[in-house]
Amino acid sequence: MKQQIVHIHGGSAFDSHKQYLHTLKNFIEFSPEKKEERKKWKNRYEEFLGEEKYQILRPSFPCSDNAKYNEWKIYFEKVIPFLDENVIFVGHSLGGIFITKYLSENILPKKIAQLHLVSPVYDHTSEIEQLGDFWLVDGWENSIAKNSIKEIFIYHSTDDTICPITESEKYHEKLPNSKLQIFADRFHFIGEDFPELFENIRN
Repeated sequence: MKQQIVHIHGGSAFDSHKQYLHTLKNFIEFSPEKKEERKKWKNRYEEFLGEEKYQILRPSFPCSDNAKYNEWKIYFEKVIPFLDENVIFVGHSLGGIFITKYLSENILPKKIAQLHLVSPVYDHTSEIEQLGDFWLVDGWENSIAKNSIKEIFIYHSTDDTICPITESEKYHEKLPNSKLQIFADRFHFIGEDFPELFENIRN
């Protein structure tokens, strides 16, 4: 049986529709220039790990530009019946807090081999983005332990201007058995390569 990986992408959340419109009006730009399509690591699992050994699930969560936790939860629960035992989750940015919040509020019917949090937001907000209904509740680190998670990896880069490194440090403090890997030049992990992630998955 192939090892199953579920990639949970990022998005943007807001405390109100007014805040969303504010960001849309003041910070989102349009360009007539055609963007050059770049390969991103999130689309290269098969290339680096091998299709013959791994099955990659990439659910496309609704309204990622104005994400709502309850909407993502509804969609995620459509994925659960297809999960295998010892599944691996990779949550990037907002996807990191989503899977953390979900696992702290629900017991998954399958064991989790690995949980990877890549530049995960914790409680950081700004004029451009907030957290909406993605906030973690007090004591989440105790309730998430009800799920069987064998390993937790956290990745962050010191030059990330979207989500400060203190966010991952907060996760690591709450999850002392997790492994925190700090980089200096990966920004928000939107590049082509992520060999450290793939190596941890292989091991």
